[in-house]
Amino acid sequence: MANLDLLSANTPSNSAWASAVPNSIRTTVQDDKAKLTSATGQSSMGQKDFLLLFTTQLKNQDPLDPVKNEAFVAQLAQFSQLEATTNMSTTLTQFVDSMSSNQITSTANLIGGKVSVPDGPAQLLNGQPVKTVISLPSGADGVQFKIYDSKGILVNTKIVGAQTAGDMNWSWDGKDDAGNALPDATYSIKAAAVSQGKVINPAVSTMATVIGLSQQPDKTMLLQIQGGKTVKLADVTRIDG
Repeated sequence: MANLDLLSANTPSNSAWASAVPNSIRTTVQDDKAKLTSATGQSSMGQKDFLLLFTTQLKNQDPLDPVKNEAFVAQLAQFSQLEATTNMSTTLTQFVDSMSSNQITSTANLIGGKVSVPDGPAQLLNGQPVKTVISLPSGADGVQFKIYDSKGILVNTKIVGAQTAGDMNWSWDGKDDAGNALPDATYSIKAAAVSQGKVINPAVSTMATVIGLSQQPDKTMLLQIQGGKTVKLADVTRIDG
């Protein structure tokens, strides 16, 4: 509101008149300015502050060159427009806060379900195959998967042939290099692919169980995954009930 040019046509006359008044004499302008400062205690201007300043300038305008009706209406219209914009901003902020609360409620339904997590833990349960997905935008001449246990020890290596461009689905049968069934635990799977003559390491997405959720100050939703990993809700590409 500080940029409102209130009664700019009278500014030279008002300034000249104010400078002619001895410092020992307080003017109504000074009194009203003091009231304004004590009332607001801040640099921003509200509706009451604007009206106080506006009426003060009207009272102290040059009688020989009063403000024109057009200028008066323009000042009020400018203030009304700015006030409407401020009210709209407040309403939008309240709406966003409301949506954030609704997001927490709706996301809570994911607890206990499974989501696809990039570089997520591979949960081996009851000997069931662990399903994975990797993205190969340019395809691959071959792909190698390495499975590590919770201590970082390599327990199995699998190599598959050429792949077309797109998502590649692959399942680990839960066995080691010798074909022995491994115990139920949390493992990790890494992939390396040869694509267009270069070796790339695409993220391996696994299905993991959601055990909790939280919200950051910037409203970003985080999912706590069984196995100790945290992932952004926006990074989830698949959800299973």
